[in-house]
Amino acid sequence: MSDVVELPADERERAGKGPARAARRAGQVPGVIYGAKKDPIMIAVQNKQLNKLLHSGGFFSTLFDVKVGSKSERVLPRDVQFDPVTDQPVHVDFLRVSAATSVNVEVAVNFLNEKDCPGLTEGGVLNVVRYEIELACRADTIPQQIDIDLTGLQVGDGIHISMVKLPDGVEPTITDRDFTIATIAAPTVVTEEAAEAAAEAAAAEGEGEGEGSEEAKSEDESGDS
Repeated sequence: MSDVVELPADERERAGKGPARAARRAGQVPGVIYGAKKDPIMIAVQNKQLNKLLHSGGFFSTLFDVKVGSKSERVLPRDVQFDPVTDQPVHVDFLRVSAATSVNVEVAVNFLNEKDCPGLTEGGVLNVVRYEIELACRADTIPQQIDIDLTGLQVGDGIHISMVKLPDGVEPTITDRDFTIATIAAPTVVTEEAAEAAAEAAAAEGEGEGEGSEEAKSEDESGDS
């Protein structure tokens, strides 16, 4: 389970564009806490702190205790809106959760033991199809990451969800197929070298044909004289 992170916030008295703009001018990002059949709470969090959390990874699979005055709300991030020009966050949504709340979250994949993977040590390439896996679980069982062991895998092997041991009570949201997470692809260097060799051979053949044409042309001109 991921650690719960404390996040201080100020309560906003009113919703609307005016208060939201005022919060942004003050270096804050407006947001809302909703869910659990309770009234929503309008909040504002520090822009710098939110940006740091967004860039640290795993933001949407992390539980937060948002401190609003003397109260604390256990929440899970659901959405962040960004300015299309500056790419800065302009609004954030949090969902109230409890230990029993069922959620769907995308959790990052972490690959282990690359040095013990013959396919990689012999020059193969790890081709990642899914950097994150969407999981269904209770809020108190969200894994911090999904570890995948590469030990013993050869070139051409694929890693499917059926090969991954998930924690108890955690399941993939895709259940109708054994989807691929990554493959060990053939060495790209060999492919590039083969392509270069083919290109050089084609160029050499072209030069040979050109020389033959020049020789034939010279012979024709000598015959004419």
